[in-house]
Amino acid sequence: MDFQIGLIVAGLVVGFIVGLTGVGGGSLMTPILLWFGISPTTAVGTDLLYAAFTKMGGIFVHNKKKNINWSITGWLSLGSIPAAMLTLWILHNIKSDISVINSLIKYSLGWALLFTSIAILFKKKLLVLSQKHAGDKFHSESKTQNGLTVAIGVLLGVTVTLTSIGAGALGTVTLFFLYPLLPTPRLVGTEIAHAVPLTLVAGIGHASMGNLDFTLLGQLLTGSLPGIYIGSMLSGKIPDFYLRNAIAIMLFFVGYKLVF
Repeated sequence: MDFQIGLIVAGLVVGFIVGLTGVGGGSLMTPILLWFGISPTTAVGTDLLYAAFTKMGGIFVHNKKKNINWSITGWLSLGSIPAAMLTLWILHNIKSDISVINSLIKYSLGWALLFTSIAILFKKKLLVLSQKHAGDKFHSESKTQNGLTVAIGVLLGVTVTLTSIGAGALGTVTLFFLYPLLPTPRLVGTEIAHAVPLTLVAGIGHASMGNLDFTLLGQLLTGSLPGIYIGSMLSGKIPDFYLRNAIAIMLFFVGYKLVF
């Protein structure tokens, strides 16, 4: 019972932080699940569907506010969905040795956390830098820009499928550089619109390999859904500078421990 309550509380806290600061749930939830003793494969598989369900509501809200560039979402998906399927196929073919998969996921998770923590810490500076160097070539989409967007999608597809991390913080920061003239709310909305199908495909793939705990998923959603609502209501009313930096530093140390 204490274990179940702990997971619901974890979902509540992560949901609250996501709603308040916009920090990706996967970068927080997966390390927490590992701390609870959940195996890396089950933690990633469950967290992927957890992310898909929690972000679905975001699509409706952002689309209503016209905060989604469906063209960019399409180019991202063109790279990420096939990359996710290929990664799942590779994982399926080395499934006979579960220790290899667990080691691969923990190592990949560590690097994803390191990059995510840096992205969170320097997000505003990176945004200013990208806008400073934005020229006329960014005013309209080009073939080169579309090709780079697909390439980012491939990178996100592999990273998200292996670690359940990257669709939020990493995806948004990389898009800042490619589309610096696009308003921030549209970048965020576009990344959420892309994250849902990606995490859904990757999550279903992991579930087909047995890397999903439905009871665990239900407990996390029980806590996170009201947590996200409360955090979203308070967003903008509470200064999140110190909270975001504290989260980034925590993720950096967790990532460092997993890698080294």
